[in-house]
Amino acid sequence: MPKEILEPGVIYHFYNRGNNQENIFMEERNYNYFLLLIKKYILPVADIYAYCLLRNHFHIALRIKDTVDLPEKYLGKIHLPFSNMFNTYSKSFNNAYLRKGSLFQEHPKRNRVESEEYLRQLIVYIHLNPLRHKFSTHFENYPHSSFKAYQSEKPTNIDKECILELFGGKENFIFCHDERKINYEGLINDIDLYDE
Repeated sequence: MPKEILEPGVIYHFYNRGNNQENIFMEERNYNYFLLLIKKYILPVADIYAYCLLRNHFHIALRIKDTVDLPEKYLGKIHLPFSNMFNTYSKSFNNAYLRKGSLFQEHPKRNRVESEEYLRQLIVYIHLNPLRHKFSTHFENYPHSSFKAYQSEKPTNIDKECILELFGGKENFIFCHDERKINYEGLINDIDLYDE
């Protein structure tokens, strides 16, 4: 079955994991390089809303830019920067760790985000992922997630303003995360986005 074409102005949840559930991040430099590639390849065509990188998988919420804001070379080929990014990362990782073959399980999965409510749930889900997979007992301090960028006043590549407005401000943004943390069992049952 052919993959759905990425459309301008549409919000997507991208996610994938390592082939055979192997790690795709082995050390700190891998996380940093992956984020550098997002900046290089993805930011020209999309606004990033949230991300979380875990040892063997990742989640990214993003919005493809409107047609008028897309670089001309990507019109009708929005998939190319994504393909280039994942191929570049895979080749670098394979060279660094003397491995061969596919790094990722398959092409990145992606779901269209059709409503503001779903987007709010998705943002919280992504940020709570370290807790769900027991990578951290304090998702707020997990170093490879966009949650910290929302707490900081420093410039960032995350489109914070759009998401904070969606949540009705920073206080409610934090409240919604804390509330879902308390009701964590409900989160896993309500919106288990990776294991579909």
